[in-house]
Amino acid sequence: MSGEVAVGGAKNSVLKLMAATLLAEGTSTITNCPDILDVPLMAEVLRGLGATVELDGDVARITSPDEPKYDADFAAVRQFRASVCVLGPLVGRCKRAKVALPGGDAIGSRPLDMHQAGLRQLGARCNIEHGCVVAQAETLRGAEIQLEFPSVGATENILMAAVLAEGVTTIHNAAREPDVVDLCTMLNQMGAQVEGAGSPTMTITGVPRLYPTEHRVIGDRIVAATWGIAAAMTRGDITVTGIDPSHLQLVLHKLHDAGATVTQTDDSFRIVQYERPKAVNVATLPFPGFPTDLQPMAIALASIADGTSMITENVFEARFRFVEEMIRLGLTRALTATTRLCGACHSYPVRPSGARTSGRGLAWSWPGLSQMVTPRFTTCSTSTAAIRCSSRTWSVSAPRSRGYALRYARQPRSSSQSWPEPGLDQAARIVLSWQGCPEAGEDKQACCLRTQ
Repeated sequence: MSGEVAVGGAKNSVLKLMAATLLAEGTSTITNCPDILDVPLMAEVLRGLGATVELDGDVARITSPDEPKYDADFAAVRQFRASVCVLGPLVGRCKRAKVALPGGDAIGSRPLDMHQAGLRQLGARCNIEHGCVVAQAETLRGAEIQLEFPSVGATENILMAAVLAEGVTTIHNAAREPDVVDLCTMLNQMGAQVEGAGSPTMTITGVPRLYPTEHRVIGDRIVAATWGIAAAMTRGDITVTGIDPSHLQLVLHKLHDAGATVTQTDDSFRIVQYERPKAVNVATLPFPGFPTDLQPMAIALASIADGTSMITENVFEARFRFVEEMIRLGLTRALTATTRLCGACHSYPVRPSGARTSGRGLAWSWPGLSQMVTPRFTTCSTSTAAIRCSSRTWSVSAPRSRGYALRYARQPRSSSQSWPEPGLDQAARIVLSWQGCPEAGEDKQACCLRTQ
């Protein structure tokens, strides 16, 4: 795959920008909107709240009324996750909101606890009633808000409510994603006073009112990185424009580790891959870490890379469900758990039994192995349990300060034998179970059980 491609506006940014127009009476214009289904869906949500929305190519013109409705349309909101971002603007401007619990992808638990807690600290009464988030406040006042996790959605909803609150609001452990920075930029253009965007601590000084504005959406870093990974997978040469490479520094670093030649300008990057990609380890984290939205693409890259890759999902616990479908398409050399995957050319095929890697135990069915043995070992300092295998080494990573016992089975082999290829007609079980809490020891990255 080769050529040049321009990416459109960021999906994770444009929907929040559209919602933010509710904060100011009048017509705001948003340009560089991506051509995706969520944009007209958000337009329907805003129309249900009394706004007039005109979509013309990549331009959205949104006229917010002098008194928006506070009850978001149930059917429209239930269609996609980002619809919940109207909660903050409605509470900020109308001092009340009723928004149905949102829909979205089935990638794991995404509760609204932090959204509600933040709004309560600003002075709103906020509860879940009959499948809706219901909030109401006489007055919003600034507060010190400590987020348990740098949630993008919670940061944005609290931010959009706080810009019209009395006094100063400080959000600690705020999300640092470029999409949050883009929202802060637009809010400041509307007359808000937001400082610290892109840092863990954000300070918002409330103002009496905001004004309509015109704003251009930043480029979509997830789309841009997908093109870069496609170039690496196909030994291609792709130049991606319309994106700030600083939003993808860790991703570009991983592509370089995979063997790609990476060049950057202020608004573009180029990926050239001459040989088969090398295996790389990836752990998803909030920005500036590796984006969780790129985890499936990282697994696709790992599936054709030379060597064994470890992919760790730290954000959404159910984001490996798609791997079973990849196995049906021919990906047989993969090892999965709820939060880990080892995809490599030299791994054995493993099917998860549904147990979770949360300290409660795991189980896999491993074809072609026999002779059950039970060693004991101490643990290492990784976040969740997993098993990584190669042709001659089994490694186990487990939660810090927890002990596990591994029952595993293997074919006997002599020095003259080669390691047997797994057969689907034979099966053995691998069980990793919580045994207590001894001190972590040995290798700090993994405890290895080497076959003889």
